[in-house]
Amino acid sequence: MKPLLPPIVVNGVTIPAERIAAEAQNHPAPKGKPGQAWKAAARALALREILLQEARARGIAPEPAELAPGQWETEEEAMIRQLLETAIRPEPADEFALRALYDGAPERFRAPSLYEAAHILIAAPAGDAAARAVARDTALALLDELRRVPRRFAELAAQNSACSSRQNGGLLGQLSSGDTVPEFEAALAGMEEGEISAQPVETRYGFHLIRLDAKARGAILPFETVLPHLREAREKAAWVVASRTFTAELVARAEVSGVSLAAEAERKDR
Repeated sequence: MKPLLPPIVVNGVTIPAERIAAEAQNHPAPKGKPGQAWKAAARALALREILLQEARARGIAPEPAELAPGQWETEEEAMIRQLLETAIRPEPADEFALRALYDGAPERFRAPSLYEAAHILIAAPAGDAAARAVARDTALALLDELRRVPRRFAELAAQNSACSSRQNGGLLGQLSSGDTVPEFEAALAGMEEGEISAQPVETRYGFHLIRLDAKARGAILPFETVLPHLREAREKAAWVVASRTFTAELVARAEVSGVSLAAEAERKDR
């Protein structure tokens, strides 16, 4: 017989076990440890109840917002959003501090780099370990040949690449940030002009042999250009800090039994 779980009570309001069980579906837990999902769900619902009680105490009337065409907030979601909008006043972004951040490392704020590159793709499905192993061996064999005779790149691309660029000797044209998958882009960023990748570059498509023909590193952007992005990032961070402080104050005043909200607070602070 399973032990009875303690009821969750928030300032005298009991959260039904059925609601916790339903909410637990949204909180993944290690296999064989469903209790962790239940605790996470209980904490989430207890915190939600604390916020709703505060919203009602302030007389907030729900005004649901449209999240997407035909998709609206629930009244409870609207009340919590309106409470946070009303109660949270994050510190405004200090332009002098943002200027100091920029001046401390201006090289971090560059326009996207441009690359001229070619590749040979040995394709293999992402979930097929055997096919991936064969593709890697094929790529390594081609790489050995390219190390001996680099001028064969276009020929080997035409004969072996699974990309349509094989018709142009593997040439990909001009590439910028976001034009390729992250692993491919990272490899380009670490290569010198005229270099062929030292090892096959693995992506979800398979294994690539890359030749970097030209690279133009992005220019450092002026402070005025990056200021809106810096200000937005700082304001978002300030809002997170302010919301954690506000929530922690509500939790400290609340009478909660059946679950500890300390773990949730510690998790949010990390």
